[in-house]
Amino acid sequence: MNTTPSALIAEDEPLLAQTLANELRALWPDIHLVAIAGDGLSAVQLALQHRPDVLFFDIRMPGQSGLEAAAEVAEEWPETQAFPLLVFVTAYDQYAIQAFDAQAVDYVLKPVRADRLAQTVARLQNALSQRQPGPDTSAQLDPVLNQLRALLSASTEAAKPEAPLQLLQLLQASQGNQLRMVPVDDVLRLEAADKYVRVFTLNGDEVLLRTPLKELMQRLDPQVFWQIHRGSVVRATAIESVTRDDSGRLSLRLKGQNESLGVSRLYAQLFRAM
Repeated sequence: MNTTPSALIAEDEPLLAQTLANELRALWPDIHLVAIAGDGLSAVQLALQHRPDVLFFDIRMPGQSGLEAAAEVAEEWPETQAFPLLVFVTAYDQYAIQAFDAQAVDYVLKPVRADRLAQTVARLQNALSQRQPGPDTSAQLDPVLNQLRALLSASTEAAKPEAPLQLLQLLQASQGNQLRMVPVDDVLRLEAADKYVRVFTLNGDEVLLRTPLKELMQRLDPQVFWQIHRGSVVRATAIESVTRDDSGRLSLRLKGQNESLGVSRLYAQLFRAM
């Protein structure tokens, strides 16, 4: 690891981002701030580009939440390098704080207080000093993935309405200039595509939905439809085979389909037997 630690701040409020950067430099003079990102998508790109030692991610950002951005970084992070230490920045939110505490993930409350940030800096410095350099860092990534799975699950639960949503039986989908009513029982898989979701049916048709995948998943049976990537969902009973390559990455093939679909690290626990 480099002797000079590096950090990335992702925060959509410029004044708060600058305040955090200034306080961080004052408490940790030798920290190298590689970039400040103003949204989740930029945060992911900059994190993968600079590969800092520490990520300060705001929970609520345009495009992607801090949790979603951290999960995407974890999915794409090279296995030969230790994953950054995570610190989430959040306004007071009881659900979030309880989840962070339960997973032993550090957080900083808005507005940033120097004394609280000093505690975080001390923990980060201690954690970085104890890291062992070496080519095999996969074992270090596993606990991070477990934490992110639990935090994303807690976030989804907190966002659910008090009255449970009824499971969908039909999807209203676009196909050319037509509106199609697609029975959920006919759906083979779903793929997020920009502002749409591509729906592939068992008989080979493809239609578009305007409902975001995250919102759609709240009304689909999780025992029937398995999310295998942040933008990919498949019918579990249609999975024909799952393959692990030399690097440990999983991919699967659906019955009657030639295309191989990648399974991200975050959802690989679905196939524990492997």
